[in-house]
Amino acid sequence: MPCLDEAAALPWVLDRVPPGWRAIVVDNGSTDGSARIAAEHGAYVVHAPVRGFGAACHAGLLAATADVVCFCDCDGSLDPGLLPTVAGPVLDGAADLVLGRRRPTTFRAWPPHARLANLQLARLLRRRTGLRLHDLGPMRAVRREDLLALALTDRRSGYPLQMVVRAADADWRIRETPVPYAPRTGRSKVTGTWRGTWHAVRDMTAVLNERAGDGRAGTEKAGDGRAGTEMAGNATVGSESAGHATAGDDSTVTAGAR
Repeated sequence: MPCLDEAAALPWVLDRVPPGWRAIVVDNGSTDGSARIAAEHGAYVVHAPVRGFGAACHAGLLAATADVVCFCDCDGSLDPGLLPTVAGPVLDGAADLVLGRRRPTTFRAWPPHARLANLQLARLLRRRTGLRLHDLGPMRAVRREDLLALALTDRRSGYPLQMVVRAADADWRIRETPVPYAPRTGRSKVTGTWRGTWHAVRDMTAVLNERAGDGRAGTEKAGDGRAGTEMAGNATVGSESAGHATAGDDSTVTAGAR
């Protein structure tokens, strides 16, 4: 769970972590006591001094030990209680990567400019990989060893996109499942500022310009061992919406069909 000054959201987020799951909070230079609050609420805290969403995610991935890891935002916009639904197809061997397709609960949960940018990104991703995805949301599940084998290099805003692009290049089975998306607690570090938006656009453009096979070692997927489940990313949101993600709404895309 990448974390940068999310003290206000963390208590609710961590209380929503499913029983038996291990929450890994990666503090990315917070100054509001986020690391202390995370530890007080039972999370395993990792410190990633180099700023960047990808840097925090990668630090959490390296700290994880379970076969399947999940990523989710730490700002209260997504509900960690939904992670078993997201991780289920990976645990069952039905998918290699599952993305939570965000469904806003209110108009202000997803500002129009951010929604349009996400739509355009999905179109560019389809042109680059052939994937027909609707969203590139931060809540996702994947096998740890498989993700490490993709050898992701982006340590900023392009990390989530690079994960999908390289997974598609490796012909992974990629699935979407709907998840409620509520207004975040506090201001977004990306779309909340012009600087953050510019950095995100730059990072993602660089990822889309990658050629298949660039900077990657092996991409063979790991075996079917299904030990534990951990949250190596960032997580959060409304408990009353927990029942809205249904398996019947899932869509699976095989990247090889281009």
